[in-house]
Amino acid sequence: MRTIGVTGHMDLAEGTAPLLRDALQGLLREQIPGAPGLTGVSCLAPGADSLFAEAVLAAGGALSVVLPFHDYRASLGDAEDRARFDRLLEAASDVTVMPYPAASLSAFKAANTELLGRADLLVAVWDGAASEKDGGTAATVAEAREAGIPVRVLWPAGAARRC
Repeated sequence: MRTIGVTGHMDLAEGTAPLLRDALQGLLREQIPGAPGLTGVSCLAPGADSLFAEAVLAAGGALSVVLPFHDYRASLGDAEDRARFDRLLEAASDVTVMPYPAASLSAFKAANTELLGRADLLVAVWDGAASEKDGGTAATVAEAREAGIPVRVLWPAGAARRC
């Protein structure tokens, strides 16, 4: 059984999602060749998290969800993001909601720590740029590496973030 967690950018530029879908599908095929029991762990944020969750389900894996705070859905940007969230949450085999009533740095850090505690491998959909935002992708990658969790960075040629 293989448990793969994800961290990554939410602010993906136009045309980046198809590149990431292909890269994620390839990585999952590589990780589970003929081996049943894939579980993907995601916080279901728009962008990388949701693309990863969709790829896990498409590969026949189970989806485990970690939500940073109560009513996380209400924090999502638009109707399309909320519809995707609802669809993925419905498909999840289990859902853990961190004990925070609202969005905060502590809530996001706790969710990332919970996700890493379940993962054999972390997939980072990341452009490699350092961030001053604690609790974001760069911080999660650093935490995984410090804990000895292998990290696979995915950022295909042509991928970009919105400015």
